[in-house]
Amino acid sequence: MDYQVHESAIVDEGAQIGSGSRVWHFVHVCGGARVGRNVSMGQNVFVGNKVTIGDNCKIQNNVSVYDNVHLEEGVFCGPSMVFTNVYNPRSLIERKDEYRETLVKRGATLGANCTIVCGVTIGAYAFVGAGAVVNKDVPDYALIVGVPGKQIGWMSEFGEQLDLPMDGNGEVRCAHTGAHYVLHDGRVTKRSD
Repeated sequence: MDYQVHESAIVDEGAQIGSGSRVWHFVHVCGGARVGRNVSMGQNVFVGNKVTIGDNCKIQNNVSVYDNVHLEEGVFCGPSMVFTNVYNPRSLIERKDEYRETLVKRGATLGANCTIVCGVTIGAYAFVGAGAVVNKDVPDYALIVGVPGKQIGWMSEFGEQLDLPMDGNGEVRCAHTGAHYVLHDGRVTKRSD
């Protein structure tokens, strides 16, 4: 075993966990989970059977990654943020065949106590602020805050707000890295110069 598991954690037989990953106190990883390399799962994390977690993700304390949630490489899940997998749950009605797919793309940040309603896609390097409720798809590099979540800007891969308009066209360089970002037709892309 080339990853660390705290003695209080439970990793079910069949779970795949990549090298260099860390499984902390009271974590439960179900047998069907696929976890990449160098992933950190904080205290009291739950990972369901039909879950994929990419390399270099950080899942902070008290996060449950339920079935049909997929995290690409480098996703940050803040403390106590919430994923759902059933859109209209009822205790008295079985809806396990109605789980909706949720995809969080490369490098996205999901702030503390935010809620991601099932069936959405969070774009690459998007940034969901603490406490926001996301109930629709989020574009790449978007900054989302509030309840319900609303886009208020754009973020760099470094994690700083970009001085770009919400729509129209524009260009800017990240003050920290010098990376070049272009807004065109409501989409931000990083240009390789």
